[in-house]
Amino acid sequence: MNEYSIMKWQQTLKDYQNYLKIERGLSDNTVYNYSHDIKKLIGWLDKNDIRVSPDQISEEEIQQFIYTMAKQVNPRTQSRLISGLRGFFNYLIFEEYRSTNPLELIESPKLGRKLPDTLTLSEIDDILGVIDLSAPQGERNRAIIETLYGCGLRVSELIGLQISDLFFDEGFIKVTGKGDKQRFVPIGNVTMKFIDIYRTEIRVHQEIHPSAKDILFLNRRGKPLTRAMIFTIVKQLTEKAGIRKNISPHTFRHSFATHLLENGADLRAIQQMLGHESITTTEIYTHIDTTHLTQVINQYHPRKDL
Repeated sequence: MNEYSIMKWQQTLKDYQNYLKIERGLSDNTVYNYSHDIKKLIGWLDKNDIRVSPDQISEEEIQQFIYTMAKQVNPRTQSRLISGLRGFFNYLIFEEYRSTNPLELIESPKLGRKLPDTLTLSEIDDILGVIDLSAPQGERNRAIIETLYGCGLRVSELIGLQISDLFFDEGFIKVTGKGDKQRFVPIGNVTMKFIDIYRTEIRVHQEIHPSAKDILFLNRRGKPLTRAMIFTIVKQLTEKAGIRKNISPHTFRHSFATHLLENGADLRAIQQMLGHESITTTEIYTHIDTTHLTQVINQYHPRKDL
């Protein structure tokens, strides 16, 4: 691909990133994921010396690219790639650079809905039970697990949680979610207790970096924790507890929603607590077994005893 074409793609990608961030209010992480898909296309065009700009690329060239990628990635990644590219070309239509979307007739691979792993109450207790509270980070890690499960937070919401977001007298925390949208989430007494223990017995004795004065959960250098560190903490505790499921920080969010639903909570209330715009998204998180569904019918349907 010639230098002009590369520059054209790079400039268009930069404009698209600004649009996603400023006009659509998407997080840096989401913008990065969308951009990564487009960079794959740019790299493929360059490697194959296909000299075409974003406003000129054809459906045949896009199909060739996706056919190549289909040999390298699983169907789920392929589906996300197609969705990301479709959004990019819709943006070009919106900005009147193109009149058609070259992915209009390209179908994503059919995906079966994979139910996420959830943890049982005893498994959560097992994970909490293996935390070494005599270690410097033990109380912090217990408070992190309790907050992930007790409030159903995303990892990004947990590491961004501030002391000024804690309204314990009212029984709520203020959470900043995707697109910087804020919501209030109820917090239980147990979670509040372990956060307070961490704050008053561990965090108060740390030398805290000036930029992290209000951040709740800190690393041993007094700085905010990273997403990677939360994943590491969860992985190590899960392995130590002998749990063989595919567990990540998000598993506690799945479990939070599923356990609430199984105990009779309203789906719309769960939707608000999770910060989902669509109830459909909440239904994916709250996978429940058929035994529970049968119990609901037997208990609540007006014709159950006829």
